[in-house]
Amino acid sequence: MKTTTRVCVIGGGVIGASVLYHLTKLGWSDVMLLERSDLTSGSTWHAAGGFHTLNGDTNMAALQGYTIRLYRELEELTGLSCGLHHVGGVTLADTQERFDMLKAERAKHRFMGLETEILGPEEIRQVAPITNTDGILGGLYDPLDGHLDPSGTTHAYAKAARMGGADIVTHCMVRETNPRADGTWDVVTDKGTIHAQHVVNAAGLWAREVGAMAGIYLPLHPMEHQYIVTDEIAEIYERDAEHPHVMDPAGESYLRQEGRGLCIGFYEQPCKPWAVGGTRWDFGHELLPDDFDKIEDSIAFAYKRFPILETAGVKSVIHGPFTFAPDGNPLVGPVPGLRNYWSACGVMAGFSQGGGVGLTLAQWMVEGAPDRDVFAMDVARFGRWITPGYTLPKVVENYRNRFSVAYPNEELPAARPFRTTPVHGIFDQMGAVWGQQYGLEVANYFAEGAEPRYETPSFRRSNAFAATAREVKAVRHAVGINEVQNFGKYLITGADARVWLDRVMAGRIPAPGRLSLSPMLNPNGRLIGDFTISCLTETRFQLTASYGAQDYHLRWFDSLLEGDVHVTNISDTRTGFQIAGPNARALLQSVTAEDVSAETFRFMDVKPLTIGLSTALVQRVSYTGDLGYEIYVDAMEQCQLWHSLWKAGQDFGLKPFGMRAMMSLRLDKFFGAWLSEFSPDYTAAETRLDRFISFRKNTAFIGRAAAEADRATGPARKLCAFEVDATDADVNAYEPIWLDGKVQGFCTSGGYSHHAQKSVALGFLPSDRITDGLPVEIEILGDMRPARLITTPLFDADGARMRG
Repeated sequence: MKTTTRVCVIGGGVIGASVLYHLTKLGWSDVMLLERSDLTSGSTWHAAGGFHTLNGDTNMAALQGYTIRLYRELEELTGLSCGLHHVGGVTLADTQERFDMLKAERAKHRFMGLETEILGPEEIRQVAPITNTDGILGGLYDPLDGHLDPSGTTHAYAKAARMGGADIVTHCMVRETNPRADGTWDVVTDKGTIHAQHVVNAAGLWAREVGAMAGIYLPLHPMEHQYIVTDEIAEIYERDAEHPHVMDPAGESYLRQEGRGLCIGFYEQPCKPWAVGGTRWDFGHELLPDDFDKIEDSIAFAYKRFPILETAGVKSVIHGPFTFAPDGNPLVGPVPGLRNYWSACGVMAGFSQGGGVGLTLAQWMVEGAPDRDVFAMDVARFGRWITPGYTLPKVVENYRNRFSVAYPNEELPAARPFRTTPVHGIFDQMGAVWGQQYGLEVANYFAEGAEPRYETPSFRRSNAFAATAREVKAVRHAVGINEVQNFGKYLITGADARVWLDRVMAGRIPAPGRLSLSPMLNPNGRLIGDFTISCLTETRFQLTASYGAQDYHLRWFDSLLEGDVHVTNISDTRTGFQIAGPNARALLQSVTAEDVSAETFRFMDVKPLTIGLSTALVQRVSYTGDLGYEIYVDAMEQCQLWHSLWKAGQDFGLKPFGMRAMMSLRLDKFFGAWLSEFSPDYTAAETRLDRFISFRKNTAFIGRAAAEADRATGPARKLCAFEVDATDADVNAYEPIWLDGKVQGFCTSGGYSHHAQKSVALGFLPSDRITDGLPVEIEILGDMRPARLITTPLFDADGARMRG
């Protein structure tokens, strides 16, 4: 066994083998994989081996499509069989809500180039004749669905990696992973120590334990999962073609042909977590005891949906563990806080996602960044606040909801409330209806009187509609207040802080007492942040951005630190409120002795003000697009700040507003949102954030060359706004935009503007087609809705109120 390597991958399941292969594919041959037993010894060997492209996140769906297409390439490259069965599959809908979800997914697939199809009950019976379609409204058919041989596929990855120069060492137990001062690692095994530049944790069922060797906690947990293989069934083996997959969300089951019989698996409600205290090191090629009790109801339902099962004998029962993260997506990428330590675990759908996970991580390691937005599986999407106590109930919840309808406005209840701000109790008494972001409880809106304290999940306008309209009206006609806790906030200090920021940020770095807005780019010119930069002094700056991107942004900052620069995350220690609306200035003046007139406190100013008992940092800016201020204090002082503002605000019509109103208000001004309009999928020029890039500054800021090239040639597509002739459903995201009878763009977000009383969408179209008033159609839940491109904001078009 060699003692030095560029990359040491720990774990010999399908994910580790895929990472190893993709590293060699991208040119790194000095790589090796360590496996404590034989390849496939964890969850891989007993997996059902199904694969599909259906995923609510379009980038995840694209990576799943890549994975499926890769299998033929592996077979041709290695001469080994992956045991591919491309049989197609249909997902059933027995309620209007499920059918709405499938129609929304079909619409997304149009611009992704996926050839899925909506089927009616009769068509489903033709495709999958063993299905009882009583009560079924329709289904989504995907011709790419299929299954494979898990062991054969893993060994194909491994052979392809060896052909590229990789080493694979089995029966080699990792005991320790110890960092060196230069960022490299000593991987201590029972066969000796390996010095590696990079370590990849692809340990699957043992990823928690391997992570603990490096002093980190990876939020994942194994769950017991059971599927059944039947004896031979004549109606199956006498068919001319293999029976397709059938996913029945109502029955929490998936079904496919297995040889001359059927395989059916369940995501049952009385599910069981496994290895709560940790995974035994000696666990391997073994199964868990059969447990028919927990799937009793699921089997009964399956007998009704697939009557043929009731008389079929059971050939075998496969009951084994596999891992989930709290949201069901993988944990991939550089682990925040560690140098050269990478995660590739929590991949519960390994044969749908394994190729995409391997490609993504290899691109990250070799090329510096993936070629698309992969935040949905970025390990940094969970902050360092996460605990095993939080992970376990969320994993159980996710398992139970595996086949549930995923609504765009749904707020799942497990492990909540967890993280709260000091005014949580005050807002709760005022009728707050809560959502959560990054583990934090956030007020979505405020119920009044007999209004329910629960927002009904829906693809259509929900029961929050009237309350949201009320809050928007208060902001636009008087003054509203909401928390600024759900901003990520960072303090940048040091003698070199300005110079450092000038390189990290593409925009202008402001003078003391002023703010600026700036994109943050990666070297390829893609957006990795949109920031407000506040200059407090020449050596002290406050940055604000998305609250949910804290570890994502801190990881980037940490990788770039040099000179006398210090970055401190103050997201949870500095908090407060924003006030916005025509009465905002009068309210602020009433609670401070200092002059806050338009002449002395200009738009984009930042200054300290005494408010009540606190010295607050106040910024004249607002995401509502209205006259507004952000007011920050120490978190311990938030309650007194609230009482000062609330008491004085009664003379000015002050009302609380939540995130539902905020997202409606921002549409009036066509303001984009992080991970909707702004993400690593897009450039600044595409999203029109290039207006905030300072091309005149004499700094080689990160991404400058790519941004200048984009400016010189002009982007092929640009973000624009649309007024939509909608009925009871508005744009959510990724709906296709039809122009000249074909799909030529897609939506990034949308909703209802309660101020303008219009449905609004934001999305991309080819740059050369963008003209005011351009008629298009937007497909919403399968319906073609007329829409018109608009270029004039629906509120304060000239900025007079916001800036005045």
